[in-house]
Formats: sequence, structure tokens, C-alpha cells
Amino acid sequence: MLILIKGAGDLASGIALRLHHARFDIVMTDLPVPTAVRRTVAFSEAIRFGSTVVEDITAEKADTIDQIRDCLSRGVIPVTTGLESEILELLKPEVEVDAIIAKRNINTSIDDAPLVIGVGPGFTAGVDCNAVIETKRGHTLGRVIREGSAIANTGIPGNIGGETTRRLLKSPADGVFHPVKEIGDIVIRGVIVGYVDGIPVFTQTAGMIRGLLQDGVEVTEGFKCGDVDPRGELADYTTVSDKALAIGGGVLEAIMAYASDRF
Repeated sequence: MLILIKGAGDLASGIALRLHHARFDIVMTDLPVPTAVRRTVAFSEAIRFGSTVVEDITAEKADTIDQIRDCLSRGVIPVTTGLESEILELLKPEVEVDAIIAKRNINTSIDDAPLVIGVGPGFTAGVDCNAVIETKRGHTLGRVIREGSAIANTGIPGNIGGETTRRLLKSPADGVFHPVKEIGDIVIRGVIVGYVDGIPVFTQTAGMIRGLLQDGVEVTEGFKCGDVDPRGELADYTTVSDKALAIGGGVLEAIMAYASDRF
């Protein structure tokens, strides 16, 4: 069974990790210049470097359908840009997972594949997908929703170490982001982590930088440029998060239920 995952950021990569461990074939798509901040656990880094490893799984950039087929034959996850329509037409994935996390449905249709799964708010099960996976931290995280939608986006991130909005790093203006710190750095409040066209981006809390945009990304005012984990040295930026794994488990549940009905 081939599964197309739209998006290759940290949450999409957590989904891919769980599905790959369950022996499914995966192909992922993302933007030519990805906007993932937790890049150490995002397969989108394959677009920049040609290949990347998240935990024990390798992904490679694939520019053609033949390259996608070659990756799949070697047990490698292909990550591509601009080939979504060709993948749907020529490879005919049985499952499509929209894990772009745009908080809205950009271009996913319930007719794209036999099973279409929307991740997070912006999707309605039975309308533009067959199932929705809850992404909000809390009691319902990772639940499979077969009727209705996920909890609406509140704009307030989950509580980690007692911090919510202050752990986010947001762009102060429109422009191009240039980091001066790296993921894994320990910082205090008020430290400059990067610049947007010369305007500094400051930390609002102390901790470990767990996510940071790559250099050269075009951003708008308020765009998420990174995040600081207030747990500091106790934070882990090298393995997929509990949230991503929970969401991946929900996607796996939906696929296995579909497979059971199919057979």
C-alpha cells in the first residue's frame, strides 16, 4: 500500500516514521523552500541536502517519478516538490494524508484517493476527507474523527514547561529570515536568535532552541520562525515528539481500519 503524505515537517515526519515502521511505502511532498522549524526531525531537510535521517529512517530528494520508484525499492522515503498530480495519476496511492498543518484545507479532495485523511483543523470528515486526526494537545490528541472536524485553531500553542505563546519565535516584520543561533542552543530571555531584514528576533523565555527556520526563508509579520523549549537541557530535539507520534498513531489506526474493511 502506497501512502502519499502532503507535508514533510515535524508532525508529517512523525506520521511517516510510524507508518514506515509499520512497513508501509511512503512518498512525501513539500515546498521547494520548506518552512519547518523543527528541522532536526523533519524529512523536509532532504529537499535542502539531498538526503536526511530522522531517527533510524532515511529520506532522499526525488525529482522524478522514476526516482520516487527507486527510493521505494530501496526502503528509502522519497521527498519531492511539485509532483503531487503526477504521483496521484501515475502511482495511484491508496491513501493520501494531508499533514501540511495549514489550519485550513488548501487543495485536498475526498476523491484524491480511496482513503483521504486530514490532519488537524480545516478538514471535515465526510466532506473533504474520510477521517480527521486531532492535533490539539490534551485528552483527544491523536483521536480519529470520522464525523465532523478537529478542534478549531485557538492560536495558542500547547503548554510545555509552563509556557505557551512565549516559547514561540515570531517574525517582527515581512522579509527574509536569517538565523544567528542553532537548534540545540541554550538561551535566556531577550537573546537575538535571528534577523528579518535586519530587524532582530528575540527570545521571550529561557530554554533550548528546539526549532528554527532555515536561512533565507521569506516570512510575513507574525510568521513562526522557531520555538524555545523551556525545559532547557532536558529537552530532546533529535527524536520525534510525543505529539507527532500520537498523531501518527491516529493516522495508523485510520489506515488499519480501512485496510480491515477492504479485506
